[in-house]
Amino acid sequence: MNRWFPEVFTEFKVYSVFDLLLEYIHEGRIKLDKSIHSMSAAYHDPCNYGRKSLKAFGQAYFEEGREITRNCVEDVRELNPNRNGAYCCGGGGGAWALPYSDERVYYGRIKARQISESGAHLIVAPCHNCRDSIMKSLNKEYDLNIEVKYLWELVADSLILPEKE
Repeated sequence: MNRWFPEVFTEFKVYSVFDLLLEYIHEGRIKLDKSIHSMSAAYHDPCNYGRKSLKAFGQAYFEEGREITRNCVEDVRELNPNRNGAYCCGGGGGAWALPYSDERVYYGRIKARQISESGAHLIVAPCHNCRDSIMKSLNKEYDLNIEVKYLWELVADSLILPEKE
C-alpha cells in the first residue's frame, strides 16, 4: 500500500489483522486461554500474506500469525516447507471460487501431505481462500480429518471474557 498510496500513511495508521491482534495481545487488551484448543495445530502460510505481500508491499507476514497462534494453542507444529517456501493449498489466486475442483485438489496435494505429516489436528489459515480450500476440499478429498479455523476465529474462540458485574 505504501508504494501505491503513500499519502494514506500521513493521514491514517494502517493495520493488518496481524498487526492489530498482536498489538492487542502485547498490550494486554485481550487475554487468551490456550486450554480451549488442546489439540495440536499448524499454521498455514498463505501466498497472499507471504510472498505476494512481500512483493507488492515490502512486508511479508510469516512470523506474526505464528506468534498469534502460539498465544492460543500450546502444541504448534510446522508444515514443511513453510514461510517463503510454502506450497499453495490449491485455492490460490481465487481458484477456490472457480469451477476447477479437480485441478484445485491436484494442486493442493502437497499441502495435504504436509498437513498429514505434521500430525496437526487443527490448521490455522488466515486467508479465506486457503481456509475454504483446506477445509472443504483437501480435508474431504484426502481424508485429513482436521479442523480448520481462520486466525481471527482461533483468537475469538480463545478469548477470556471479563466477568460481568
